[in-house]
Amino acid sequence: MNDIVIRADELGKKYVIGHEVARERYTALRDVIARRAKALLRTTTDMLRGRAIVSGDTTEEIWALKHVNFEIRRGDVVGIIGRNGAGKSTLLKILSRITEPSEGQVEVRGRVASLLEVGTGFHPELTGRENIYLNGAILGMTRAEIRRKFDDIVAFAEVEKFLDTPVKRYSSGMYVRLAFAVAAHLEPEILIVDEVLAVGDVEFQRKCLGKMSQVAAGGRTVLFVSHNLDAVRSLCSRVIVLAEGSIMTADTTSRGIELYLESVNQNSSADRQRSWSGDNAPGDSSLRLRRISVLGEKGNLIADVSCDEELRIICEYELLEPLRGVRLSLQFVTSSGQVAFTTSDHTQRNSEHQTPGMYVSICRIPKNLLNRLRYCIMIGIDVPGVRVIQGWLDIGSIAVFGPHNGGTSFPDLEWPGAVMPLCSWTVASSEKASRFVNAVQLDWRDCESGRKTPSV
Repeated sequence: MNDIVIRADELGKKYVIGHEVARERYTALRDVIARRAKALLRTTTDMLRGRAIVSGDTTEEIWALKHVNFEIRRGDVVGIIGRNGAGKSTLLKILSRITEPSEGQVEVRGRVASLLEVGTGFHPELTGRENIYLNGAILGMTRAEIRRKFDDIVAFAEVEKFLDTPVKRYSSGMYVRLAFAVAAHLEPEILIVDEVLAVGDVEFQRKCLGKMSQVAAGGRTVLFVSHNLDAVRSLCSRVIVLAEGSIMTADTTSRGIELYLESVNQNSSADRQRSWSGDNAPGDSSLRLRRISVLGEKGNLIADVSCDEELRIICEYELLEPLRGVRLSLQFVTSSGQVAFTTSDHTQRNSEHQTPGMYVSICRIPKNLLNRLRYCIMIGIDVPGVRVIQGWLDIGSIAVFGPHNGGTSFPDLEWPGAVMPLCSWTVASSEKASRFVNAVQLDWRDCESGRKTPSV
């Protein structure tokens, strides 16, 4: 029990929002007076009862969080994921004591450093140097502690050149670098970080993730909210998945992300076949896509495929005028936004003009290539070096499942990476391996001298 640093019990947060009634073109004076009197009465009642004053003709209650229960132990690195509007930021604001819950209670034990918004705790008119002392004091650091860590904070933020410049002139990335540097060097028992790191560049994001890993390795607790599932996967030991203000699941990172992706994609799985007609079809006046079909090995339309099955994507299009060198490209993108690979039919196409008419391009994705993930399939059409006919278009997503696991004998092992090719390996004793390597080297020396073609 002493290891529990955060406990939420039936936590809930309610907001009241106002709505304006649609106005008629002509309104009688008595209606205006009655409406204003009603609004004044409601505002006065809210003020006397200590409630928030909401403008509008009608009000509606919105529960950002409802019946949230969880426990987080000291040293846990917990990711909080969910769709936009799921209640992630509201939960962090309650844990950071920025806002109060409407019901339930939350216990937080230990010093908390939070980075929830760009420039939190900064005064725009003060310089970067002055804001380090101001923000550090707000977070609970003493002046001596700030002075001792000042050089490390500045070095981490990489803003030495602009240290004496008012932060109102900083870019959003500079804001975040400085704010995160101060929060990270506070050495809190609990570090809470929202999606604000997304405005930083890739190098800085990598540095921040490394710093949070150091914080976690020191036995402190980290709460990390991000839509970058790769970062969550690499940093967090478990995740809390929120959906519509409630906890969908609190599980291991791999299982939690899997359930989250299933919920996100349950209504957006790959259309087994999409078709278009007329001028609304993707493309332009010279070429229009007419149909995209996703087929399995047996020629059946599918929305998911096993790792050890071939996948075929059939692209049918209509050429409306003569063109030369049309290229269709397909791109497979993971749910976290990482491009797994891109392929095109350009090498199969001759350089002569294609006459108007219907054409078909078939792409075969070999078996034992795709990982057990969900991929978004994009299609693009262009004439290389001339013009783009259709920019990258999302044609749906496909789930990959099955026994293939990178050639290992552990079917439940999570295999990281955007793809999972089943490569050919040779395993031999040291003596045999040496002879094999020497033979290959001699073979390639002969090839380089032109005496033979490579056989290996």
